[in-house]
Amino acid sequence: MDVRNCVRCGKIFNYITGYPICADCKKELEQKFAEVKQYLRENPHSSIQEVADANQVDIRQIKQWIREERITFAEDSMVGIECERCGTTIRTGRFCAKCKSEMAGNLESFTQSATPAESPLKSSLPPQTEEDRLRFRR
Repeated sequence: MDVRNCVRCGKIFNYITGYPICADCKKELEQKFAEVKQYLRENPHSSIQEVADANQVDIRQIKQWIREERITFAEDSMVGIECERCGTTIRTGRFCAKCKSEMAGNLESFTQSATPAESPLKSSLPPQTEEDRLRFRR
């Protein structure tokens, strides 16, 4: 059992996984998220600052929701955050499409080169008969 202090209110709670906040703060954040989401439905061309001011939510929290892809602004909105890899302006997520495809390609090439070849020890052993493989002989 991992006991920690909530980073928002300081209350001690039983930490399981994720962001280290207590259940009360998590519930409050989810309510704020629902308010922000509703505000964006009604005002799709708002800036991050306008959304933060109208809903009493920190700008960093709104950017976190954007990075988690929980919030997406309108196509023609001027709102954007930077790709964590190259700095290009993006609307949601952590990486731009170019960086995502490059990283996926790198990962794919890594997994292909890491396929294990047949071990030399295994190929030098004589084949086993069924009797050799039985744990208890009859």
